[in-house]
Order: sequence, then structure tokens, then C-alpha cells
Amino acid sequence: MTCQVILEIKVKPESVDATRAWFRSVLPDTRAYDGFVTLHIAQNVDAPTELMIVEQWDTRAAYEKYLAWRGERGDMVALAGMLDGEPKIRFFNYFGV
Repeated sequence: MTCQVILEIKVKPESVDATRAWFRSVLPDTRAYDGFVTLHIAQNVDAPTELMIVEQWDTRAAYEKYLAWRGERGDMVALAGMLDGEPKIRFFNYFGV
């Protein structure tokens, strides 16, 4: 059973375009990473600095390994510089309905 990952971030208003460009530059590596299934990024219509990244991974462990790899590369520091506050991350399994 796959793991659904919901990452919510708020971007600094002056960093929206830079954040979009950053994601475009790093997502090919994400999509090629072992255990990756799918990923979508949605922008809040009423609050355009709020983004929701919806990911699906084979397992939570696969995602955590990927996230550690991003951290080792310094990618998380780069992203944090564009954010307004701490990201919120949640993990879900399918409910079976």
C-alpha cells in the first residue's frame, strides 16, 4: 500500500516565482527517485503564497530516505529561504473505502 504525503508551505510573496522555478529544477530528480509514484503541486486560489504538495510514495520509509537525500544536498536549506514559516507535513494511508 502506498503512502500519501501532504506538504503545505507558505512562500514569501516576493519568492513565488523563484519557488516555482526551484520546483521545476528539482522535480525531475524527485520523479526519478526510487519509491516515487506521483506528485502534484497546487496553489491556493484565495491565498497564492500557500502551496500544497501532494505526493505518493511506495512507503513512508522511501519518502523519508528521499527527504534525507534532499537535506544532504542542501536543497531543503534553499527551499527554506523562500518560505514564510515552517512547512507542515502529514502522512496518510488509504482508508480502504
